Amino acid sequence: MHVRHSPDGPAVIRFRAAGVFLLLAHLLFVGWLTLRPLDVPWVTAANFQPFAGIRADLALGLAEALRRIGEGLLLLAPLGILLPMAGGRLLVSPWASLARTVAAGALISMAIELAQTGVPGQVVDVDSLLLNTAGVALSHLLVVPLSRSRLRRGNRAGAGDLSRIGNGTRASLGEASQGATPTITRVGIAP
Repeated sequence: MHVRHSPDGPAVIRFRAAGVFLLLAHLLFVGWLTLRPLDVPWVTAANFQPFAGIRADLALGLAEALRRIGEGLLLLAPLGILLPMAGGRLLVSPWASLARTVAAGALISMAIELAQTGVPGQVVDVDSLLLNTAGVALSHLLVVPLSRSRLRRGNRAGAGDLSRIGNGTRASLGEASQGATPTITRVGIAP
């Protein structure tokens, strides 16, 4: 087992722990909201045609369309911030971070839609997948790059310039390497 130690210490660990806690809390809320059975007199048919549901929402009027589309955008939007927060990386390509976060958001949305096939009163809608993924991307783009740059600036003032860290090893900071981290060999399990 290889354990990486952060040069920033306990602050990064607390930040990541808060991110993981908030991420799990949000996912539990989303699961409760989207996967609970509904007692409804009738259910619309599943929508597998992209943008058909959005067009139907727009036909209901501007206020109703904004409410329904906004709900779709906002449901998983916090994942755009919480997933990178749980990762705790400051030095990462903005495009790679966006791609990873949007892919994870799309997979979570797809899992919700697939799980809804077995829940009474819930209907699969491909537009929900599109709106949820767009919400993740928008929240990530609006918050994460600015937050990371502010955290890097604050970190430079307190702990040295992080731009020299490279891949996170202590040797890139100009300090001598202390060798490989000791590992414990695997022990077989007795019958």
